[in-house]
Amino acid sequence: MLLAIDCGNTNTVMGLYDGAAPTGKFCHIFRMETDAGLILDDYQTRLTHEMRDAGLDAGSITGVVMASVVPGAEPGLKSFARAVSGVEPVVIGSAGVELGIKVEIDNPSEVGADRLVNAVAAHVIYGAGHSGPLIVLDFGTATTFDVVTSDGNYAGGIIAPGINLAVKALGDGAALLPKIEVVKPDRVIGTGTVSAMQSGIYWGYMGLIEGIVTRIRASYGQGVPFKVIATGGLAPLFADGTDVIDVTDPDLTLHGLVLLHQMNGAAS
Repeated sequence: MLLAIDCGNTNTVMGLYDGAAPTGKFCHIFRMETDAGLILDDYQTRLTHEMRDAGLDAGSITGVVMASVVPGAEPGLKSFARAVSGVEPVVIGSAGVELGIKVEIDNPSEVGADRLVNAVAAHVIYGAGHSGPLIVLDFGTATTFDVVTSDGNYAGGIIAPGINLAVKALGDGAALLPKIEVVKPDRVIGTGTVSAMQSGIYWGYMGLIEGIVTRIRASYGQGVPFKVIATGGLAPLFADGTDVIDVTDPDLTLHGLVLLHQMNGAAS
């Protein structure tokens, strides 16, 4: 069984994958708050509980693949990976780890590992049978738009503040504004403070999503067929309010990690 780890700025998501990609499946997926102070025992305790609750054998992990955008968390995660699998983890972005794509930007090392993993997954899973480029829209700590060419290369992207960051900024920066939940409002015009804030967040970000997708498409000219894949925990909520999103896959990054583990010839 393969353990895939996606360490983001806010959350670390782990998935247990059984079988070979793409015919295998995730048996269990769980998330925990990212904390660079966590040590081997912290991760092992959480994994043991999760596998026990899912009815999985804690000794069945034979490989680990991980991507991290939090350098401070990597040492603890690597030690954890070695301890649970008995082998070195495949770490995206490390020397010798192949992505199978070209990164066509000014400084390829600047691109977050998770965004490159998403590009690989989108091309392999959703690019087949599609003749044009892809846009990967990721609702994470930042809201990112990444363009993948028709031949699977990473062309660049856009980084905007994340939705939960915007919610936090409103609550922290305005003394009279409360904390709110991100929901799809029943109507655009709010009739109270909370509903007005929820409308501003949801429809404001909807305007950002639709506007950026429209501008990306326009930059390629008319007639270029794009497919937009949304991922991240808020993807289904926002896909429900627009027709510019073609596919939602909340676990796209984990699927990409599995594919890259297999691509690099690691046993699972």
